[in-house]
Amino acid sequence: MQQYQQIIFPIIISFLIVIITGPIVIPILEKLKMGQSIRGDGPKTHFKKSGTPTMGGIIMVIAIFFSVLITAQWESEMVIILISTLGFGLIGLVDDSIKVVMKRSLGLRATHKLIGQFLLAGILAYYAYFSPDTGSAILVPFTSWFIDLGVWFIPFTVLGVVFTVNSVNLTDGLDGLAAGVTMIVMAFLSLVSLKAGHREIAIISAAVTGANLGFLRFNSHPAQVFMGDTGSMALGGALASVIVLLRLPLLLPIIGGVYVAEAMSVILQVISYKMTGKRIFLMSPLHHHYEVKGWEETKVVVVFWIATIILVLVGVLAIR
Repeated sequence: MQQYQQIIFPIIISFLIVIITGPIVIPILEKLKMGQSIRGDGPKTHFKKSGTPTMGGIIMVIAIFFSVLITAQWESEMVIILISTLGFGLIGLVDDSIKVVMKRSLGLRATHKLIGQFLLAGILAYYAYFSPDTGSAILVPFTSWFIDLGVWFIPFTVLGVVFTVNSVNLTDGLDGLAAGVTMIVMAFLSLVSLKAGHREIAIISAAVTGANLGFLRFNSHPAQVFMGDTGSMALGGALASVIVLLRLPLLLPIIGGVYVAEAMSVILQVISYKMTGKRIFLMSPLHHHYEVKGWEETKVVVVFWIATIILVLVGVLAIR
């Protein structure tokens, strides 16, 4: 029981910080008119959400930082995860600011966003490659084998991190969807980290879990605030760095199957439309497809949460 206290405390602290700061930050975002701009080609049911405060991810980032500050020792693994979390969150913050201030719904230009993402992913990959606790070997799910990628570990990791961050970002399209899915995935990773003896990784994973749990208080339907790219990219950075340092990148398509499905639906939609002029899905990302089919927003969210729980249980078997 004492072992699990190491992750229970950061979950509780992070949760409480979000619950306490939410009622303070959300009115400030409203006063600053940091309202969400809704894409014209999005589901019509989302137009009523226009003006809902965004950039609420700031609340989670604050909670994660101070929870870790209180409960953890600042070792190198902790620092690199925080750099990844805060760095990607900063890119998201700039993106959100452009959307709100310049009223440009697509935000930061894709080229500029990718440059920042690849730079941060490169820092993480370089650190992991030369770290004696990580190295270039990764676990093959459902086996006890490790594949040593050698120097190819760096480009593999860079691409994987960028894909992960953008997948989490694409998942953030419905009230409570990204927060709920990420809460489940990070809770699983905190337990895995603890079992593997990575105390600091377990603590920050737990802090992210608690922050998402608290954020659902304000982000569940109907949302009082959106996390924006500030939150979704920060969460993506945290998830990607934890996965890399645990040497489990091949596990992500399993436990993060919802993220992968969301990203692949966009990729396949674009490829299909450009090559054939036809769309595979009624709308992408995938959660919008089910909305257009007539599913209630809350039903889509709950089904995706359930799918994540099932995938995480498969993940337990995958790292036996």
